[in-house]
Amino acid sequence: MANHKSSKKRIRQTVTKRAHNRLYHKTTRNAVKALRNTNEKSAAEALLPKVTAMLDKLAKLHIIHKNKAANLKSAAQLHVNAL
Repeated sequence: MANHKSSKKRIRQTVTKRAHNRLYHKTTRNAVKALRNTNEKSAAEALLPKVTAMLDKLAKLHIIHKNKAANLKSAAQLHVNAL
């Protein structure tokens, strides 16, 4: 168990940040999955900018790696173009 005041505070901060990061990551994964399961081009085109922005934000906040965000965005764009 932590003995120092600063380490106790760090534990509290870590728990809060982890909950925040997990929420954003899960929300984005659900959005990507919804885009992949979309078969209508108009709906996919409307959803694509939102998903792209979510992925960019996760990469900017270092929740996911920037290359992973780029790969997911590329795959999403290819899916929309193929419809």
